[in-house]
Amino acid sequence: MKLEIKRIGNSTGLILPKELLARLGLSQGDHVLVTEGPDRSLSISPYAEDDEETMRIAREVMKDYKTTLKALAK
Repeated sequence: MKLEIKRIGNSTGLILPKELLARLGLSQGDHVLVTEGPDRSLSISPYAEDDEETMRIAREVMKDYKTTLKALAK
């Protein structure tokens, strides 16, 4: 789905069509989690309260196993 980034007041935003909101299970005022993939692709999903804790743990694991993960990436 091709969307256009637009000026909204003094900000810039992305307007999501109703059908996309419905497929994602989102409505106005909901919070979303946007993640970037290795190829710079974006993923949008509903935000869950435990997302922050999950990301904190993931960052800690990645820091602890930095050398191992680097070797595996080769």
